[in-house]
Amino acid sequence: MSIKFHLPDFARLSKFNMVFLAMYENSREFFREGVEIGSFYGVFPPSVWNGGRVMFGNCDKKFVKNIIKYFNDKKIPLRFTFTNPMLEEKHLDDAFCNMVMNYADNGMNGCIVASDMLEEYIRKNYPSFKITSSTCKRITGEDSLAKELQKDYSLVVLDYDFNNIFDVLEKIENKEKCELLVNPCCVPGCRNRSDHYRVIGLEQIAIAEHIKKNPANVPYDPDKFARQHKEYKAELECKCELRSLYEIQDLPTHISPDDIWEKYVPMGFCNFKIEGRTFDIFNLMEHYLYYMVKPECINQARLVFLRNLRRNGVINVVE
Repeated sequence: MSIKFHLPDFARLSKFNMVFLAMYENSREFFREGVEIGSFYGVFPPSVWNGGRVMFGNCDKKFVKNIIKYFNDKKIPLRFTFTNPMLEEKHLDDAFCNMVMNYADNGMNGCIVASDMLEEYIRKNYPSFKITSSTCKRITGEDSLAKELQKDYSLVVLDYDFNNIFDVLEKIENKEKCELLVNPCCVPGCRNRSDHYRVIGLEQIAIAEHIKKNPANVPYDPDKFARQHKEYKAELECKCELRSLYEIQDLPTHISPDDIWEKYVPMGFCNFKIEGRTFDIFNLMEHYLYYMVKPECINQARLVFLRNLRRNGVINVVE
C-alpha cells in the first residue's frame, strides 16, 4: 500500500528537501515499506494568502518558476498553504499570488484552503488545481467532519485533536480522503488555536503590505522585524512550534511511526502530514528520519543526509 507523506517546505527549505529527495531516490533501502512523498506544501513569500505560519522573505519570478519545475519534473505536486482566514476581497487580486498560480497551473499542483471566499476564487479562476481543506478550519465536531469529507476536496486535513480518538476515526467512511498531521506541536485542545490562526493571518497581510511599500527592505528575520516594526507584530505569542521531536512525543495527539503502520494504515488511512515549515533543519531532519526511515537505518541515513547537506552547502562545518 502506498503511504504518502506530505512535507514542508518547497521554498525556504528547497535545498534541504532536494537533498532529502535525492536520498529517497538513491537509497530506497533506508525507507520503510510503502513510503512515498505525496507532496511538498508551503508558499513562496511574500504570499498574502498564506496562513498557518508566518513566512518571511521574498521570492523572484525565476526562483518560483525553477522550484515548480524542479519538483513537478520529479512528479511531486506542490500544495500552496493559502489558508489565511483574514483575507478580504481586495486580496484576491494580489499580483504575486496570482502569478504563482499561473506558473503552477499545469494540473499537477494544489491549494490548501481555509477561506470560503478564496476557495471560490481559486475554483473559478484556476479549476485545474486540486483543493485540500485545511486543519486551520478547526473542525472539531464529528458531524461537521463527516460533512466536510462529503465536499469536493481532494483531501481533508483533520484537526489533530482527532488524531487518537479511534471511535471517531473508525467511523469515517472515506479514510483515503483524510490527511493526518502526525507531529503536532500545539497543546492538545488548545483554546487559542483559532485565534492564533487569525493573528498569524493578520501578521502575514501586514508583512506583504510592508514589502509592497518597501521593496528594498524585505524582512527575513522575524525577531529583527518585530523589534523594528512593532506595529506589525502579533500580540498573541506561542512557543510551541519551537518544540523538538523529542518534546512532543508524549502529547496525546502524537502519532508514532509504529502507530501509522500498525493502526492507521490497516484502518485505511494513507495520507500523513509532517509539519515543520518553521523548524530548524536539524529538528526537521529528525522528524523525516523518524517517520520515513527504517529504525535500524536511521543512524546510517542521518550520516548520509548530513554529508549531502554539507556537500550541497545547506550546512557549513568548520574543520
